[in-house]
Amino acid sequence: MEKINETTVTEFFLKGLSGYPRLETIFFVLILVMYIVIFLGNGILIVISILDPHLHTPMYFFLSNLSFLDICYTSTSIPPTLVSFLSQRKTISFVGCAIQMFLGLAMGTTECVLLAMMAFDRYVAICNPLRYPIIMSKIVYVQMAAGSWVAGDVNSLVQTIFVVQLPFCRNNVINHFSCEILAVMKLACADISGNEFIMLVATTVFTLTPLLLIVVSYTLIISSILKIHSAEGRSKAFSTCSAHLTVVIIFYGTILFMYMKPKSKAPLNSDDLQATDKLISLFYGVMTPMMNPLIYSLRNKDVKEAVKHLLGRKTLSK
Repeated sequence: MEKINETTVTEFFLKGLSGYPRLETIFFVLILVMYIVIFLGNGILIVISILDPHLHTPMYFFLSNLSFLDICYTSTSIPPTLVSFLSQRKTISFVGCAIQMFLGLAMGTTECVLLAMMAFDRYVAICNPLRYPIIMSKIVYVQMAAGSWVAGDVNSLVQTIFVVQLPFCRNNVINHFSCEILAVMKLACADISGNEFIMLVATTVFTLTPLLLIVVSYTLIISSILKIHSAEGRSKAFSTCSAHLTVVIIFYGTILFMYMKPKSKAPLNSDDLQATDKLISLFYGVMTPMMNPLIYSLRNKDVKEAVKHLLGRKTLSK
């Protein structure tokens, strides 16, 4: 074996849009604007949920967590990506890559579990409204949110530890904008079947199981709504969960498209293979967190009323 093959990798090269400087400039502006919108939109939702007493409910507590999660998720990848667009040096250290893998996977897993918790909250609110204050007491919904964060962190920590222990030899080019765990894992010069099995189990537990719980919850919710006799009652009941259902469809729709689309026959590192994946990854990493506050503000009367109330209170104070 050549000596170069035995060299341990100390850094990775993030290919991104290397070779396309004009596209890098365009994407820098677009992504920067989107990141600002994400930060402001989700930040405003968090502030409103804290300041308005009418929004001190389980639903808006979960929504605040989701908004904070979206800010954290995008902050793990977007700032380094923006820097790489303007920099000639597009490398990241091994430790930096490991941290980015951990944070990205932790936030993604947490969101999957948190969306399932929010679906359960909507199920109890619509299907068992009289017992809702008892079932969804403050201690319960705080523990549910905390459990989502713990599940995401534990899953990510275990998978990241197994990946960083793999030997990495000559190939250190990641054809991506950031250190996505699957892309890094495939660069290892060793058998990764064990890692793939762990990832399969984790995906089943933390991605597909929450999706199943969401499907079951909304099946019961829709069944309960259809039993309501008045059209106004059905419309009011559905409006309380329509925003969450829209977010779930966008979030899981993107994930399923990313990982279940037919594999290309092109070589692993070819530009043709990665072009679509990069665009989908960009949509998943930027568009979804940007749309969440828009969906919840445009489709939610409580949020609109809270904004008007806070603005009116500021006007009176002047």
